[in-house]
Amino acid sequence: MGPTLVYHAPAEQLPHLRKRFSTPGVVTSTRSGWISPRRAEDRHSTNSGASTSSKRYAASQRPSTPASAFPDIEWDPSLETYLSRVEKLASLRESLPQAVPDGFPTTIESARTWQGADFEDDCTYVYSLSADDLDEIDTALQAFKEQFASYPSPELITPETFPLPNLASKLTHVSHVIHTGQGFFVIRGLDPHRYPPLERVLAYVGVTSYIGRTRACQDAGGSRLIHIKDRGMAFPGAEMRQAPYSNVQQPFHTDACDILVMYVQELAAEGGHFKLASSAKIYNDIAATRPDVIHTLAADEWIFDKFSSDGPPAWEVRPILLPFGPAHGPSFFYSRRPLTGSPVAPHTPGVPPMTERQAEALDMVHFTAVENQLSLKARRGDIIVVNNLAVMHARDTFVDDVSDDSKRRHVLRLWLRNEELQWPKPDAIKPILDLKYDADSPWCRDSLWHLEPPTLPERLLARRFTCS
Repeated sequence: MGPTLVYHAPAEQLPHLRKRFSTPGVVTSTRSGWISPRRAEDRHSTNSGASTSSKRYAASQRPSTPASAFPDIEWDPSLETYLSRVEKLASLRESLPQAVPDGFPTTIESARTWQGADFEDDCTYVYSLSADDLDEIDTALQAFKEQFASYPSPELITPETFPLPNLASKLTHVSHVIHTGQGFFVIRGLDPHRYPPLERVLAYVGVTSYIGRTRACQDAGGSRLIHIKDRGMAFPGAEMRQAPYSNVQQPFHTDACDILVMYVQELAAEGGHFKLASSAKIYNDIAATRPDVIHTLAADEWIFDKFSSDGPPAWEVRPILLPFGPAHGPSFFYSRRPLTGSPVAPHTPGVPPMTERQAEALDMVHFTAVENQLSLKARRGDIIVVNNLAVMHARDTFVDDVSDDSKRRHVLRLWLRNEELQWPKPDAIKPILDLKYDADSPWCRDSLWHLEPPTLPERLLARRFTCS
């Protein structure tokens, strides 16, 4: 395997940092100059939090919660368990609210309210890049590389430094659709085989800068780009690798961002389909039949495991259904793993259990999403753009072609924000998003771009940095 390609630039030095590459294939800089991928990964590991041993020590100081106190609910939802719980709790419903909470609508009437069956074909959500579009992207790419020949970092890409005079209006339309329309779109035809690794990332970042120019840090090391790829059993402890780096299915959830963007480098040999579900449709279905569950989902009583050694408390509390202003209405913002734990991310000792009613509500959201889901027939070269605040997503289990690492399912993930079109944020989640997007955040002091999937075990095993 070749060297891991990394861009690592202190944010405050980006405007004037113009260091020349000194090692072929290694594009890494720090305040002291260019460093090796190994040191970049060591630095990333340091920024990602305390050592494994210190985390274990911190966890051991917290009193554990007896397993019997937790309801029977798993990260991977069980339909049988869910239906059994619904039946068991049915006798309590007469005493529960028969209308949605004050300030919440009985129904959300919006373009973002849809079910998978509404899309008979993909013409309403796919734009296929033309030959002229691709030529324009190549021209912008070449111009960018010439302008920043000594330091062609993705961090320097904006619509101004990556001009797409004709394609720009189409990409701006995509951004409007995801913010005020159906909430998702697919840009098709940017074949990753067309470019080497650096140019591939530059083209991806350049195109998507017209959808949202603000790029989030996705972990405490300042990673702007995440590679979603099963890393297999290639390192000690790999059986505990987190979901983005394995082939397991992922239940419906949201990430911790405004706009989720996924660039398909390669598809799995079997499975691995992208699933989308309208948060508004999920809300409407539950509000129409079980308004009491809307109360449960909107209550400021959900326990989120922080999976962190930062000290007590080991968890935080917030709703999983929140209001996003009168123009958009309520929507979901959560990942199951901090709520339920998972086989590879067990709960931190001492984290309180959820209630049976919360377990019922959490599974109801998932299975309502399944009933209304759209399964995308993705292709290599697709750029899938999702309003994370309007649309939930999931993934099937998959099987890779293991004969060649380049044939494994591989997705490049960005978290973006459009400052002009962004939704208003509820106070409960604003600090979470500020940590990712605020240039002064501890997470964003540096800017790290992995051009190839990192192999550092600490990153692949970290419970804290996945989707949430």
